[in-house]
Formats: sequence, C-alpha cells, structure tokens
Amino acid sequence: MKLDGLRILDLSLFLPGPYLTQMMADHGAEVIKIEPPSGEPVRNIGYRTKDNVSVWFRNTHRNKKSMVLNLKDSEDLETFLTLAMTADVIIEAFRPGVVDRLGIDHETLRSRNPRIVYASLSAFGQTGPEHKRPAHDLAIQAMTGTLSLNLGSDGEPTNPGLPVADVTGAMVALSGILMALFRREQTGRGDYLDISMMDSLMSWLPNVTGPVFAENRAPVVSNERSFGGYAFFSTYKTSDGKHIALGGVEYKFVANMLQVLGRSDLIEIACGPPGPAQEPVKACLRKIFAEKTREEWDTFFNENDVCAAPVLDLCEAFSSHQAHARKMVLCDGDSNFHIGTPVKYLEEPGEVVFDLPDLGEHTAEIKRSLAKNA
Repeated sequence: MKLDGLRILDLSLFLPGPYLTQMMADHGAEVIKIEPPSGEPVRNIGYRTKDNVSVWFRNTHRNKKSMVLNLKDSEDLETFLTLAMTADVIIEAFRPGVVDRLGIDHETLRSRNPRIVYASLSAFGQTGPEHKRPAHDLAIQAMTGTLSLNLGSDGEPTNPGLPVADVTGAMVALSGILMALFRREQTGRGDYLDISMMDSLMSWLPNVTGPVFAENRAPVVSNERSFGGYAFFSTYKTSDGKHIALGGVEYKFVANMLQVLGRSDLIEIACGPPGPAQEPVKACLRKIFAEKTREEWDTFFNENDVCAAPVLDLCEAFSSHQAHARKMVLCDGDSNFHIGTPVKYLEEPGEVVFDLPDLGEHTAEIKRSLAKNA
C-alpha cells in the first residue's frame, strides 16, 4: 500500500487528528495512538454497538496501535522521545504552548530526528490574537463566518449537520504531511506544519466570497447562488412529506425539466440572476413537486436528465446501492458497520483492517521493541 513503512505517532484526540491518521492507517501506515492514562475520550462518547464499542471510536481508530503514556512523567516522556526517533510523522492537537511545556515540541524532536514531519493541528493556529482561544468545530465555524450561512427556517444561525471545520482541518493537514514527506525524499529533511482549522475552512470558500471580495458586504443568504437563491439550486417538499433537491442551474437541465412540465415560459427567469426574481419559478416548483412522491420525482429526474436528487436521511444514504457499490459501508465478521475509505487507487488500494486497540494494548510491545533496538 502507498504508505507502507511509515510510522505515525498520533497524540491527538476526538475527531480531526484521529480522522487524519485513520486515512493513513487504511493505506498502510503504522499508526501508534499515544493515549493519556484516561484514554481517548471518544472511546466513551455517543452510541455503542452490541460489543459495547463506541461507533465514533470504531470509525476513527481501526488498525491502530494504542500506547498509554503520561507525558508529565519523566520516564514516560523519555520513552516518547525515544519512540519519536523511530517515527516519520508526529501529529499533535494540543492548545498552543502545551507541547513546549511537555518538552515534546518540534525543535526538541527535530534535534533528535531531523527527518521528522511534525504537524500541529489546532483551532486557530500557533499565531495570531486568537491562537489560544479554546474551540471545537462549532466555534470555529462561528469564527469563519460559515455558521452565519447555515440558517434555520427562522432565519437564525443553527447547528450545522457536518463537522466541516474538523474534517477540512484534517484533510488539509493530510495534504500538507504528504507534501512534506515527498519533499523529504529529495532533501532528507522533515518539516513543521502549523495547520489551523479556521484557515482550512476559510480556504474552502472560493465560490461564496463574491459579495465579500467584490462589494465588501456579507452575503444575503437567501439570495445567493449556493444557498437557495436559485430556484434550480433549492430543496422542495414532495407529496409524501419528503424532499428533493434541485442541484444544477445550467440551461440544459432547467430546459429539460420545464419543457416537459409545460412551463418553458419560466426558463429565462430560472437561468437569470439569483435572488427575489426567482420567486415565480420557486412558487411554481413548490406546487408541482407537492403533487408527486419523492420516488416518483426521482424517476422523472433520471428519465429527463435533470440535475437533482432525493433528499435521503442518513440511514437511507448509508443503505443506498451507491454507497455499498463504492464500499463506503463495510461490515466486519461481528456484523458491525464501518465507514469505508474514500481514496480508491487502481494499484495498491487501501485496505480496511477492522481491528480496534484496547487502551494501552501495545504499550509493552512497543517498549520492548525500543529496548531491543537501543
């Protein structure tokens, strides 16, 4: 597999870092999870399967090794520093300044292992006036302006359905780590990555910053292209109380649908600017979609080449033929479900290994290997 031979030390907790290292483990890296004596918190958060394992933990910690170290203990600290000499990548997600106090900062580790790629993943980065502000995903979305785009039916900001700050931070960090490893092959030197989840999420907004950069104003969400300002980029309720989503405003998709429905007169408006002018089209579509079920409309879309889809609930999505065909839902020998790995290589594809580590399961084994190679 692509990452065979790489040793990753993961000091992170919760979602961003573990999601990142899960991707690396699925593609062959040896991931050693350094857990505090109390363990990774998500071992005990949320829903549990019949074997009493947290679904969250199962989705982020398969095929990893668990080593328990108290980094405030001098003996355990020395063990970690010795282990770091054998590692290719270290990932930490403490608040800025913690690694310096613990004595595991980049400069300390680089002096022992110049080839190390060291990634610090934090809410706001290691610099700037907010760098020490505590934050998880929701607060980061608030600070990036993305929460202001996620409005409920009352027009007020509401909790988003996805932890996008966590996951964008993880994916940007993964990209940076792989670039640093590629460069190391040419120079023999590692590098340090300062990854901010706020930076990462802001970088994902190239298509919605038009009002900000062009007119120095916040978007009027209901009028903007990406947030329902277009009749053909919106959701509608069907006769069975479910919903469909129109997702393409290209002329051909609009014409394909409106011509069949006998409303060619609305094509020009539907393809015009987003905003209040679209309301006649929206009103027409609300009435039309309320006449048939979600399934009937999905059949219509497929028969008429309309860019649209049924709005599935999460259970329906993970049960769909497409998700199973792409192996994004996997089942182990004990009938536990797992999210698959999304990177699909033709050669050396990733391999999902379902084994989950008990807390500290590999501590003694790793210590023995360090002593043997000392």
